Amino acid sequence: MVIIITGAGTGMGRLTARSLALAGHTVYASMRDVGGRDADKAAEHRAFAAEHGVDLRVVELDVLSEESAQAAARTIRQEQGRLDVLVHNAAHLYFGITEAFTPEQVMRGLDTNVVGALRVNRAFLPMMRRQRSGLLIWVGSGSTRVVPPFLGPYTAAKAAFDSFAESIGYETIKFGIETTIVMPGIFVDGTDHFPNAEFPADTGVQQEYQALYQPYLDRNEEASRGMTLPGLVPQVQSVADEIVRVVGLPAGSRPFRTTVDYTGVGDIPVNEAAARSRRRFMERMTFADLLPTGPAVVDGLDAKVS
Repeated sequence: MVIIITGAGTGMGRLTARSLALAGHTVYASMRDVGGRDADKAAEHRAFAAEHGVDLRVVELDVLSEESAQAAARTIRQEQGRLDVLVHNAAHLYFGITEAFTPEQVMRGLDTNVVGALRVNRAFLPMMRRQRSGLLIWVGSGSTRVVPPFLGPYTAAKAAFDSFAESIGYETIKFGIETTIVMPGIFVDGTDHFPNAEFPADTGVQQEYQALYQPYLDRNEEASRGMTLPGLVPQVQSVADEIVRVVGLPAGSRPFRTTVDYTGVGDIPVNEAAARSRRRFMERMTFADLLPTGPAVVDGLDAKVS
């Protein structure tokens, strides 16, 4: 299959690109500035491809630019003539007191984490619609179901991203384009989310919260690590492995949602309840044929182990 992944320079995106390439797919690892700030990351992908003899390519794609997304789509169309899988992975984390983030920061977060996916879809969906086939994979977050503290702009954007995925899933299924939402749980290590996180710009407001909330902010990383079930070690690679598994499933059997969570207090029960309500709603509307045919909710860790 021909696959493109957004935000493939680091973390989950990088591991997913390499894992899909090792599985035999033609993979385009996209990043914002291949000739500049991301040059080293691009070189690492090319070196990996040469070392392992896989078809892993690098393409420039800035989700904040429709022109950039369209240029990436032209490249893949010219080189491959098709696109089978689009993995929406690009994201940016915000950490701190919500009131202390400026409206401009929140708007930038929505632009990156939500509108960016729309730009990419507008570039690549025409190819998939002409093919009458394809798969959209949305790397969401369990935090849209069980909201953690101090991530307000991020979890709000991810919730909107999730809503986009559901809405667009209705609108593309008649073209033979499937949807899977992958929902990672808490991963403190193995990604660049927290090291590259953006903090509130209004430090005055942030300081007004410090007396009461600084101890919680300081313990956030430790507390997040403490969520892991005994005997388990969260591996970001497991998210990449689950995406590889989903891509490899026959069309029509892929799960609509799959969770990769090591805490045991994640989103699966909420997803199951939401899936039941969603089906009842669509049946009452007489639009049930817009629902996917695969499983509504899957535990990605169990699926990987079994």
